[in-house]
Order: sequence, then structure tokens, then C-alpha cells
Amino acid sequence: MRVVICDDSALFRRGLALLLGAVGVEVAAQARDVTELWAELGAHRVDAAILDVRMPPTFTDEGLAAAIEVRERYPELGVLVLSTYAEGAYAARLLDASPRGVGYLLKDRVDDAAALRSALERVASGGAVVDPEIVGILLQQRHEETTLGRLTDRERDVLRLMAEGRSNAAIARTLFLGTKTVEAHIAAVLTKLGLSPAAEDNRRVLAVLTWLRMEGADVRANRDR
Repeated sequence: MRVVICDDSALFRRGLALLLGAVGVEVAAQARDVTELWAELGAHRVDAAILDVRMPPTFTDEGLAAAIEVRERYPELGVLVLSTYAEGAYAARLLDASPRGVGYLLKDRVDDAAALRSALERVASGGAVVDPEIVGILLQQRHEETTLGRLTDRERDVLRLMAEGRSNAAIARTLFLGTKTVEAHIAAVLTKLGLSPAAEDNRRVLAVLTWLRMEGADVRANRDR
């Protein structure tokens, strides 16, 4: 596993590089802004890029915009966005642009080196990862009148774990359910969200994306009131 880190904080970059090295992830390059990131991606073959969501010069969403562009330019490359802020709208925007090969985690969770490597492996293999705190915030702020209001509490638990990138077996272990029961819950979630079978679509990712988009819109609406 080879990665490039893009963050304006030299201290954070060095610390993250040491942490990743301890779990066998090679940091091929480090960049302090998006301009340097493009240069490093052109010079190194890597499996994934790690970006801070807020980068110079305005420290708003440069990192997020760059992550989306990285997926467009390098579709085989996994992208993991790190943020100090639990912004469901940012996560939804990232997944909306590229529902595969992307992840959004909070920086205070990266001290778990094994979990970080696991997240990198998921995005590098085309999966999607969303921080559980963001998942929890969106669930708390849900509106029952939305499509998600059709889901039972157990189905929402299953969808939350799907958003974290868990496999059916991992969901079953976490919720103390049988695998067949989990499969039934997932089927119910997909049906209630109106996701009909389609060979070219990853319905699990689309379910998570539907949920994040709806809840992100609710959060923004509440803030604008």
C-alpha cells in the first residue's frame, strides 16, 4: 500500500506518515497544498491519496474539490478525505461525485492506525467509507417524513453500518444477528429506498448515497432557518 498525503500542516503530515509506517503503509510523498499534490501524483505511483478537506488558499473546501478531481483524473486511485469537522454535507458531496473509491473520516479518529489502514484498503479497492460520527449526526437529525422515515430502527442500524463500509458478516457480528437476517434487512432497505436491481450499479453504495444526500439536505435546511 503506497499513499500520498496532502495537508497544510507539516506536523500533521509527519505524524500521519509515522502512524501509517507502523502498519506497513508506505508514504510515497507529502504535499502541503493542492498544487504540490498534482505534482506528486504525476511523479509517483500510489494506491490512495489522503487529503485534508480544508486547504490553502481559502481553507474552505479546496481539499474536498481536489479529492473529487483526483477521482476524475485517476479513477483507479482511492481517495480518503480527513476533516476536523463533522460535515455531513461534505461527505454527501464527495459520494455524490464519486460513490466508489472514496472515504470521509474525522481527524480525531486517525490515531487508530489499524482502522486507518483498513479504510485505505477499502477505498483503494473501490469501496466507500464514512466516519461513524457523521453517520450518527445525520441519523439524529433525520426527518420522519423523508424516505428514510420508512425504515425501522433495525434497518437504520444496518444502513448506518453499511455507511461505515462493513460487510454483511461484520454487520451481523456487531448487531448480534444471523447473516441471513442481515441480508433480509438490507433487501428491505434497498426496496424502501426504491433501489431496483441493476447489474451495473452497486446498490449498497447507492443506498448510503441516497441516505447521506437526504440527511445532508435536511441538515442544511435546519441551519438556514
